[in-house]
Amino acid sequence: MKPARVASAIPLVLIISACTPNTSAPPAADPGAPAALSATGDFGAALQAALISARPGDTIQMPEGTFSLIDSLSLDVEGVTLRGAGEGKTVLDFAQQAGAGEGLLVTSDGVTLTDFTVRDTKGDGIKSKGADQIIYRHLTVEWSGEPEETNGAYGIYPVESKDVLVENVTVRGASDAGIYVGQSSNIIVRNSIVEYNVAGIEIENSSGADVYGNIARNNTGGILVFDLPDLPVSGGNSTRIFSNQILANNTRNFAAAGNIVAGVPSGTGVIIMANRNVHVFDNTFDNNRSTGILITAYSLPFTDAAYNPLPRDIVVRANKYTGGGDDPQGILEPLADAMGGTLPPVIWDGVSAWPGAELQAVNLTIGEALEVGFLNFGVPSYPLDPAAIAPSTERPASTPPPEPAPIVLSHGPA
Repeated sequence: MKPARVASAIPLVLIISACTPNTSAPPAADPGAPAALSATGDFGAALQAALISARPGDTIQMPEGTFSLIDSLSLDVEGVTLRGAGEGKTVLDFAQQAGAGEGLLVTSDGVTLTDFTVRDTKGDGIKSKGADQIIYRHLTVEWSGEPEETNGAYGIYPVESKDVLVENVTVRGASDAGIYVGQSSNIIVRNSIVEYNVAGIEIENSSGADVYGNIARNNTGGILVFDLPDLPVSGGNSTRIFSNQILANNTRNFAAAGNIVAGVPSGTGVIIMANRNVHVFDNTFDNNRSTGILITAYSLPFTDAAYNPLPRDIVVRANKYTGGGDDPQGILEPLADAMGGTLPPVIWDGVSAWPGAELQAVNLTIGEALEVGFLNFGVPSYPLDPAAIAPSTERPASTPPPEPAPIVLSHGPA
């Protein structure tokens, strides 16, 4: 937690409708409430000025309207609430944005962002960095038109934080991930809609995450849980993915070349890569053309001596699957061709070692009903040697690890 500024006794509520306040506006009906201000001019400049001058505990209330912003916004005051009149009612439109920055950057603790829309940023939609106890709630972040590589990478983007709550948000069109939480701990992502992104929801290099009640549809990949090398925080673990609807994630992959998600096969519901103690249960998978769940090792060379590229202690159980697996894409297509052209709902690459390391126990528990198909591609290690592949439909022996406890945040509702 960063040192807090001294809070005022009574939080200031700033109502901003454009730029220069019109002091001739009539007083509010409630004499204890601030005047309902109206104005003309540069709304972006007025909003940024309010963000700079806010005191801890203040609420900045934005009015209804669509406002064209040229410059990125930033907030570094703790405990501030930035509130609009509602999603689709207060719209911050960055279509004419100069530069390639995010729409809004938050770098302070205890911030709540709620009830507005961010549209067509050149970079990320809303990013928070080192912002503990942040709340993203009732927000929409979107890019207009068809999914394109030139869209911003991330919609909702908290990173290097603890106690992160993302709920009731909608993100569409991100060229990397709609909702991305990275290098963070104690995370809840719930009751949100992600669609037409490359990755719908991504939990990366993080520990302790509950992802539930979401709808991930029409993305390239629905929900990703990754751990990558050579980052300040690694060793991702203890994620629960449950009670989500993961539907028709068949959008073409439009990520920029070289991006890690550029390798995500279109039509994958959930991908678990090089992470530990991940539990996937009580989800509904429908019509994901490549497969429902892909469990895989990190396949690229790396030099991070502390990094483990294998998925470990993974549990897949009690999910529902309909359709899908009939049109595998990307790297899965040639592997599926060797299996007759289709893939079952749950697949594992089979990797249990990497160059220079001894064989390890992956401990993969497939607790699905027997009629749910499973395939182990039987890849012994990377780099891939097609001649060494030994596929099997036999479920691996395992000892199911204890399920992580539900996430309890130090802020916000349970």
